[in-house]
Amino acid sequence: MHEPQTTLTRRGLLRVGTGLGIAAIGLGYGAGTAAAAVPVSQRFDLTQRSYDLYRGKALRDDTVQQGFAFDNVNRRLFVAQRRNGTSETAGDLCITQLDFSGNYVGHMYLTGFGHGVAFGAQGVGSSTYLWTEVEANSGGYGKRLARFKFTSGTTLSNTSSALTKFTPVSAATEHTCSIDPVNNRLIVRYHLSDGKHIAVYDLAAATNGDFSSPLANFKQPSLPTLSPTFQGYAAYGQYLYALTGTSYEANGGVVNSEITSIDMNTGAIKQGPVLTKAGESLDFREPEGLAIYQTVDGEVRLFLGFASGASGDRRSNLFYKNALV
Repeated sequence: MHEPQTTLTRRGLLRVGTGLGIAAIGLGYGAGTAAAAVPVSQRFDLTQRSYDLYRGKALRDDTVQQGFAFDNVNRRLFVAQRRNGTSETAGDLCITQLDFSGNYVGHMYLTGFGHGVAFGAQGVGSSTYLWTEVEANSGGYGKRLARFKFTSGTTLSNTSSALTKFTPVSAATEHTCSIDPVNNRLIVRYHLSDGKHIAVYDLAAATNGDFSSPLANFKQPSLPTLSPTFQGYAAYGQYLYALTGTSYEANGGVVNSEITSIDMNTGAIKQGPVLTKAGESLDFREPEGLAIYQTVDGEVRLFLGFASGASGDRRSNLFYKNALV
C-alpha cells in the first residue's frame, strides 16, 4: 500500500493576523455575486484507486465522526463528532486532533454549534484557527459561521467572546464551510428556500469579514446517487467534491458510497457519481467527510472519511485519492 507523507510544506501560509474581531456584514442573496471566476485547475479522477491513511482509530468521544479538516500550514488533522451524551439536534461537537497515524493529540468541545458535516482548519503561524458552523438551529445545523483558535482541553459555547462570527449570505438559514488549503479559498455551503448553494471566497478576504466578491456562487446541482444522504464536501481548484451514502447498518450491507465532482465555474456535474469501495471491509462503514491535503512533495490528495465500529465504540478511518487529470 502506498505510504502517505506525514510532513508537509509551509506552502500557502496565510499572511493574516491573529485574534481578528471583525464581524461580517451579511450579504443579501445575490449581493456582490460575481461571474464565476475560479481559475482553471486539474481535477481528481474519481475512478482511480484509494489508499489508506489509517483505519480503526479512536477519537476523544465514541460517536460517529462527521467531518474532518487539515491545517496544511502546521500539518495537523482535526475530526468532528457529536459530543457524548448529547442529542442529535443540540449541535454539541467534539473536535479531536490526531497525528497522521491516527493517534490522539488533543480535543475541544463546542456547545450549540452544529452538525459537523464539514469545517475548515486555517494555519496562522504556529496556531490553527478552525472555521465551523455555529448557533445550531432546531435541527442541529449551524445558522452562521465562526472562526476561533483551537486550544486543546477547552470548551467553547456558541456565545463565547473567543469567536468571530460571520454571516456570508444574510438570507441563508444554515451555513457550513470547507477550506481549499492549496489555493487558500473558503468554500461556503448555505441553505436558501430553494435548496443548497455553494459560494467560493478568497480565504484572506473572508478572514477579514469581506464576503462581497465571491469567485463563484451557484445552486448545488442534484446528485443522482444510490443514496440521497449528503455526507461531506471539499474543494480543490476549480472543482467541488461531494460525498453521499449511508452505513451498512442502514442500507443492508450494500456499498452505496459515491463521490461526485462539480465544476464551480458552471455549477454542473463534471464526473460521477462514482462508486467508491474504499474501506469496503470495514464494519458499519458510514461515509463521513471529505478534505484536501498537500504533501511536502506537493502531491495533492482528496481524503475520504468513514466511520466504523460498534455503537459505543465508533472509529475513524481515512483514505485518499491522488490521481489528477
